[in-house]
Amino acid sequence: MQESIFHRLYDTYHQDVFNFLTYLVKNRTIAEDLSHEVYVRVLKSYERFEGKSSEKTWLFSIAKNVAIDYFRKKQIRDRHSFTTFDWENEQLVSPMSTPEQFTELSDQMRQLLEALEACTGDQKMVIIMRYMQELTIQETAEVLGWTEGKVKTTQHRALKKLREILQKLDGEGANA
Repeated sequence: MQESIFHRLYDTYHQDVFNFLTYLVKNRTIAEDLSHEVYVRVLKSYERFEGKSSEKTWLFSIAKNVAIDYFRKKQIRDRHSFTTFDWENEQLVSPMSTPEQFTELSDQMRQLLEALEACTGDQKMVIIMRYMQELTIQETAEVLGWTEGKVKTTQHRALKKLREILQKLDGEGANA
């Protein structure tokens, strides 16, 4: 891989990849480590990149896989067992408290990020890609290897679940 291609990819997408990983793992240090892992994989596999998708969606696919690997390894370490991690149905819950950058967010955004923890892994991934990373439905489908219909359905279910959770929180806040 040419050094200039690597630097261009890094300069163009590093902040987006880092933010995506930070939203998933809620820890800046871990997100930095995972970002580095993304670019190690980019270096190792760029020759096989066929251009069937954009470089952006290809990078997010790698970042998604790095995050899933992190959660799988973490689950194995936490449970000391080799149970399979079904990321589409399991929750991708980070045990970390909210990182310092989130303390500066509005209460509404903080509630939304906390509510995301109750979503399944696929729902959380879609919401982060669509609304926080501003990927299109088509780009999100490419990253996840899904149809656009599945992205739309997952997004719809996630938004419904988030709405229910946030309404319940609002109700509790009003009663407090």
